[in-house]
Amino acid sequence: MTAPRHAPGHPETVTARARAVLENPDASEKARLGIALGEDLAHGRVRGIGAPGAPDRPQRPPCPILLPPRDMARRGAGKSPAARIALLHALAHIELNAIDLAFDMVARFAGAVADTEFCADWVGVGAEEARHFTLLDARLGDLGAAYGDLPAHDGLWETAEVTADDVLARLAIVPLVLEARGLDVTPAMIERMARFGDAATAALLETIYNDEIGHVAVGRKWFDRIARLRNLDARNEWRRLVRERFRGALKPPFNRAARDAAGLPEDWYAGGQVPTGD
Repeated sequence: MTAPRHAPGHPETVTARARAVLENPDASEKARLGIALGEDLAHGRVRGIGAPGAPDRPQRPPCPILLPPRDMARRGAGKSPAARIALLHALAHIELNAIDLAFDMVARFAGAVADTEFCADWVGVGAEEARHFTLLDARLGDLGAAYGDLPAHDGLWETAEVTADDVLARLAIVPLVLEARGLDVTPAMIERMARFGDAATAALLETIYNDEIGHVAVGRKWFDRIARLRNLDARNEWRRLVRERFRGALKPPFNRAARDAAGLPEDWYAGGQVPTGD
């Protein structure tokens, strides 16, 4: 059962609308609600921030089946149709998680950061993630597949669970580690799709890549602002939080140009290990 469509003329708060995204189990409708909230907020059709609060887990469709990351089959480079479907399906799953992560940021942390700009920034990110999911799902359809056809893993939401207590921890890990990693790996995927003659997928991934630079930049902006409000050194606090909340090392090679464009300087992540001191 899907949530009712938002009725024009009866505005709700940003946090209520964000929760509606999180609580909708239908992937396509979740994306539609996210896009609609972005448009309504941009045009003044939402009534204030509202009370914070988010479910422990977002609602999800019954498929795909979620497996531990270690049990996921390795994907090919994307040359065969089956490998390309597997790649697009994995990316669509990442984007569905990204929708929930962005709107959870709003619903969960609006009380900690009572700022309309914070809400507007993360609603904007969520709406773009929703568009990415919609584009990827449509591309899967072009190839005779659909989201939910293959297994997926729950690693991204596990990261959300270990950062649910602190907005600064969430910002440190989700945009500034996970989304930054996307900037490192996506150009190679774009190049492979172009080399294999799949111009449509290459163009789609280029759109996502350019948008994700902006998402990392939003994460860096709010990490810096909140660190300053807490009288913390942003770089040292980011390093501390990554050591405590992120499993594993930061994996090179790094896309320095894209990270620089997002405002994430090399001295934060150089070497692939988070230093223990300044």
